[in-house]
Amino acid sequence: MSTPALTTPVDDFLDHLALQRSEHTLRAYRGDLADLTGFVTERGIARWDQVSLPDLRAWLGRMHRGGAASATLQRRTAAVRVFYRWLVAEELVEQDIAEALASPKVSRALPPDLGRDDLDTLFRAALDRAGEPDAGPLGLRDVALLEVLYGSGARVAEVCGLDIDDLDRARGTLRVLGKGNKERTVPLGRPAFDAVDRWLAVRPKVATEVSGPAVFLGARGGRINQRVVRRVVHERLEAVPDVPQFGPHGLRHAMATHLLEGGADLRSVQEMLGHASLATTQIYTHVSSERLRAAFTRAHPRA
Repeated sequence: MSTPALTTPVDDFLDHLALQRSEHTLRAYRGDLADLTGFVTERGIARWDQVSLPDLRAWLGRMHRGGAASATLQRRTAAVRVFYRWLVAEELVEQDIAEALASPKVSRALPPDLGRDDLDTLFRAALDRAGEPDAGPLGLRDVALLEVLYGSGARVAEVCGLDIDDLDRARGTLRVLGKGNKERTVPLGRPAFDAVDRWLAVRPKVATEVSGPAVFLGARGGRINQRVVRRVVHERLEAVPDVPQFGPHGLRHAMATHLLEGGADLRSVQEMLGHASLATTQIYTHVSSERLRAAFTRAHPRA
């Protein structure tokens, strides 16, 4: 059984963290530290100042051998690092042994490819569905959703949060509020604006007193939620043969990939996607080997 000298600092740390982190992060850290507390207790350790760096490595090693994903190990490493920084600040331990913990690399799987022909099929299917007698105004909403998701590369939460005054057709831009409440302006093409205009023309048929300025509405008139957007994407993709199912994030990935294949530079794509780091864009997008080879042949003096 864990001693109060182990559990009390964890509880105090989580209370401290509650003012800084989301409930999701708190819940994850609580589970991570509970697991670590149980592990060191099994080793006969009663206080945090008795834990050694090999103990922490053994804990991570056991999880790795048990098949834990790299992302899980990385999060647990982060949790322990933050916890030990707090322990040092509170003078409960003298040395921050967790600082030397190596963080495992996370492999980021790319979403399935969605080619240009697949996109044409997707948009045609959405338009066909919008023209069916029972589709109603929401059929045009779904077409506009797909066009904006692919046309802007915006995250699903960003699209759900769009207000009407975020649209600037004259400039061909869209204003979105991204992660960390960072606002950015992204270009949006004519097909997407045309689809949005068609939806806005019938939006009053769906709007209620709770609609506010939201561009995209749910069936009951409130601002659309992410679950509905994901369902729309999944349903429309059923019309595209031989394409694995994926959510709105796949349209964002397709947009970035097609931009790069069309000659856009990586920095511009980074800005459009709202990535804080260029490294994230490099992982998230990919460029065909044929295009890379062609660029090398054109630009390298000894190609």
